Amino acid sequence: MPLEQAEEMVKTFATWRKPPATGIRWATERDPDGRFVGTCGLYRWNKRWKICTVGCELAQEAWGKGLMTEALRAALAWGFEGMELNRIEAQVHTHDGSSLKLLVRLGFVEEGILRHAGFRDGEHT
Repeated sequence: MPLEQAEEMVKTFATWRKPPATGIRWATERDPDGRFVGTCGLYRWNKRWKICTVGCELAQEAWGKGLMTEALRAALAWGFEGMELNRIEAQVHTHDGSSLKLLVRLGFVEEGILRHAGFRDGEHT
């Protein structure tokens, strides 16, 4: 991901900490050098229903090293314990087999497909 795109992503996530947006995002960094390689967070928090969505991104150079497993476990624990959530949902591109497998290992169950529910790089996905 180009630096400019990463900076825009950080700015977007920072707005999530201010009402009416509700969510939190953490940086994912690589050991031992602490290099930024992705993000993980909870968003669309409905406090009344005790529900939110989890999302993450990881640079290809960091794939297969267990970083996202660790980050998602921490985010889920924070959501269920710190935010007192009853349900955490995940939205994943259907072609992202690695993320789908990871979510299943973490206890998620596929419930359906939301077509064109996201917007990225100027396109509905």
